[in-house]
Amino acid sequence: MSELISIFRTVFNVLKQPSGLASIIFDILIITIVLYKVLEWTRETRAYQVMKGIGLLFAVSVLARLFGLTTISWILDSILASGTIFLILFILFTPELRRVLERIGSHRISKLGVISDETDTRRLIQDLKRSIMRLAKRRVGALLVFERKSGLGDIAATGVTLDAALSGALIENIFEPNTPLHDGAVLIRGTTIVAASCLLPLSDDTKVSRELGTRHRAAIGVSAAADCVVIVVSEETGAISVAREGKLIRYLDEKALTNTLDGLLAKDQTFVLPWLRRKKEA
Repeated sequence: MSELISIFRTVFNVLKQPSGLASIIFDILIITIVLYKVLEWTRETRAYQVMKGIGLLFAVSVLARLFGLTTISWILDSILASGTIFLILFILFTPELRRVLERIGSHRISKLGVISDETDTRRLIQDLKRSIMRLAKRRVGALLVFERKSGLGDIAATGVTLDAALSGALIENIFEPNTPLHDGAVLIRGTTIVAASCLLPLSDDTKVSRELGTRHRAAIGVSAAADCVVIVVSEETGAISVAREGKLIRYLDEKALTNTLDGLLAKDQTFVLPWLRRKKEA
């Protein structure tokens, strides 16, 4: 017993040494655990991508120092050393800068949630298209938020959790008038309906047309604040619109809707707004 106590005392004395190797390892271990927990807690929120962006800036700063890039190293060190807290607070309340850092931190080798089977992909796209067109024809309001590289766990938390396979029939049932989940937005992650009846931030842009209702303002608001694509069906006119990066494209026809869904769900596709697609094809 006395030998065990002696071992513990020796380890404790080593850890107390500020210049010892053990104390450095212990210091790094604590920081690693704290950072891991913070990333774990924020993994499905927009803050996760922001933190990844800041982490990449830190990595670039280290590399710049190693390669002797003094100007880049000085600029990044100044930002990270003297203004990190201010930078985080500023970015969290500034959509444009937050979106830049989200893009820095959201590069991936492949998209999550895409379907590997091309036949299943086409079937799902056609199924969703038909359902959205039927909702539009009946003038049933709908709001579909497709999560991209920014986690929207904070949006999902405002609604009712479903975690159900994406299908046209389920989308139609959710938005059927006078049902419990029809009011609010559906959050879609890959090929999964994460939650329904979600609350979205409304756009405060004064340039937004006054004739647009709450659904369209919510679509513009959430697409400006996070990397997502929103499909809107107007309850008043039955018109189909799509929002991305705070921009709204209205009056999508069947072909444009198919192209939009194809860009969101098909394997190895990159989403572009319909008017950009037409410009490229021209």
